[in-house]
Amino acid sequence: QVQLVESGGGLVQPGGFLRFSCAAPVLTFSSYTMSWYRQAPGKERELVTMITRSGGTTNYADSVLCRFTISRDNAKNTVYLQMNSLKPEDTAVYYCSAYRAGYWGQGTQVTVSS
Repeated sequence: QVQLVESGGGLVQPGGFLRFSCAAPVLTFSSYTMSWYRQAPGKERELVTMITRSGGTTNYADSVLCRFTISRDNAKNTVYLQMNSLKPEDTAVYYCSAYRAGYWGQGTQVTVSS
């Protein structure tokens, strides 16, 4: 069974930062574009960012552009999400995913509040 295991997240004040990691130990990791989604209360899950297999191309939702950075280490089967200048509207459950492959992490809560 393919599992994506997330770590990071938590409670942070506005303007603060957090870093997520997502490990995929049994996935042929380098074969997949990886992504991060989030779902805020009462809202649909939205794509936040994605990174191609080699890491050469990244895309971001307008709402996080210039604040969030996705990266990956194929040797460690791990994808990262660095989140800076966090805002209350970034509060959500964050999920890593092998993009369009149907593999998801367990979800990790991020709360941005003073």
